[in-house]
Amino acid sequence: MSNAFAARSPADLLPRDRFLSMSGLDFMCAVRDGRIAGPAIGATLGFRVIEVEPGRVVFEGRPEFAHTNPTGTPHGGWYGALLDSCMACAVMTTVPQGSYYTTLEYRVNVTRPVPLGMRVLAEGLIQHAGRSTGIARGEIRGAEDGKLYATGSTTCLVMSAG
Repeated sequence: MSNAFAARSPADLLPRDRFLSMSGLDFMCAVRDGRIAGPAIGATLGFRVIEVEPGRVVFEGRPEFAHTNPTGTPHGGWYGALLDSCMACAVMTTVPQGSYYTTLEYRVNVTRPVPLGMRVLAEGLIQHAGRSTGIARGEIRGAEDGKLYATGSTTCLVMSAG
């Protein structure tokens, strides 16, 4: 699985002035709708944005063999990238026009390995949206079985471009 319109080169990215002219929610909706490029890492790791609302973002993903560790299960970095993406993007939905964010730290707890090829949903939910920080939590669950595969939490730094 890959994004229909994932960034493949720097030329695919939205120019900084256009990016800063949008609220975080408008930006995330544009990514979801394919009007602007999604994250390049999503194409590499097999995940994409499917739902966006204020304070909530859902990605869908499917780990493949290329995402495994030496034991043949998804590498912890795959869970981390997926959770970091959904949680930080939930924060992004609260960022005002003219501002942007970056992840300060995140934590991941894997509860069981996701079977290769299985579709999962990663939901990020905002817990705090302040002027300078955003905090969110996330879960990865099986799309069909509903089982919990991993949880996470993040703190993001919100910065003004001005």
